[in-house]
Amino acid sequence: MTTSFFRVALILGLLSAIGPFAIDMYLPALPTIGADLNADHGVVQLSLLFFFIPFAISQLLYGPLSDMWGRKPPLYFGIGLFALASIGCALATDIETLIAFRFLQGIGGAAGMVIPRAIVRDMHTGVQAARLMSLLMLVFSVSPILAPLTGSAVIEFYGWRGVFWAVMIAAFIGLILLSTQLQETRLKEHRAESGLGTALAAYRLLMKDRNFLTLTFIGGLGISSFLVYLANSPFVLIEHYGLTPTQYSIAFSVNAVSFFTVSQMTGYLGERFGLVRVMRIAVCGYALTMLAMLVVMGLGMNQLPVLATFLFVGYGFLGLVIPTTSVLALEEHGAIAGTASALMGTLHFVTAAVAMVIASLFFDGTALPMVAGIALCAIAAFVVTQVTMGRRRMAVEAAAE
Repeated sequence: MTTSFFRVALILGLLSAIGPFAIDMYLPALPTIGADLNADHGVVQLSLLFFFIPFAISQLLYGPLSDMWGRKPPLYFGIGLFALASIGCALATDIETLIAFRFLQGIGGAAGMVIPRAIVRDMHTGVQAARLMSLLMLVFSVSPILAPLTGSAVIEFYGWRGVFWAVMIAAFIGLILLSTQLQETRLKEHRAESGLGTALAAYRLLMKDRNFLTLTFIGGLGISSFLVYLANSPFVLIEHYGLTPTQYSIAFSVNAVSFFTVSQMTGYLGERFGLVRVMRIAVCGYALTMLAMLVVMGLGMNQLPVLATFLFVGYGFLGLVIPTTSVLALEEHGAIAGTASALMGTLHFVTAAVAMVIASLFFDGTALPMVAGIALCAIAAFVVTQVTMGRRRMAVEAAAE
């Protein structure tokens, strides 16, 4: 791999992480924000949900625009809007204003999530794409490690508002890197083929593509299980288990270490065993781990070390699931990579938003409802994989014969 390969992965990873950074830095502050703005747990969690909804839906717009106008212009708009909305969040004096600006943050942050995946597909396919995607995930995964720790430090000295000033600075750094270090990968001759009509046709094509939808929902269910943890863990770990915000940040970061460390094996394992086989085994391991966690904790062993151990192992498997499903889903859609990436991202986060809402209905301040939500998402991913990918493998073997 060349220096350019790593440089592109670093920049794309940073651009992808800007939106999630605004979530992960924010998590240790959730109880404090509720107290400061006189809002209960449910209303404070809405500030997460109202970030995720536009974060998911706006990707449907950014994808086709990046196919029509090139990858960079929509990134400039999205990250710029994110930076301005961060200022509004920092200055909010009530929970309603904060939620409104979080909504705008979600619209802007969506650009950094969808377009880098399309850039990966512009540049590479197959195992090389998996390698670049896993490197992107490495940088992206630094966010859950550094962001909560950074957030705790910022909150300690500057309060929760300092978190939003910090993510504004991160957004401006992203804009500088975008303008100076990243070349346009969507060539003009390819853009000429794209328009509103072709975007709608592409969405119709993708919605009829069973393979694309299957892989997208497998990845989306994996992401859903993580976001259920993300939405509930501040209250469970800080208020139920009694951790300080800094201790919570460390506990949250450990899972990210597992995720990104294992994700770096994607290229090697995919080259040796095939991406489909790696994905199937990873989903199986992930589901078994999370099901075991639910059973063990349901039987009364609900101590924090038990929870942390199962999550560490489970999110390691998830580190193989996300990049493999993303690469495989986009593999056959290079001509509409932006649109395909947009639909994938939207379906990922719509699935996650539904899972978060359902899990919140059963939240009682303890760990068990959160664990049940995580396990059910993982089991659903396993069932979809076995039913659909098993049929695909049989079809491939029959064709080979």
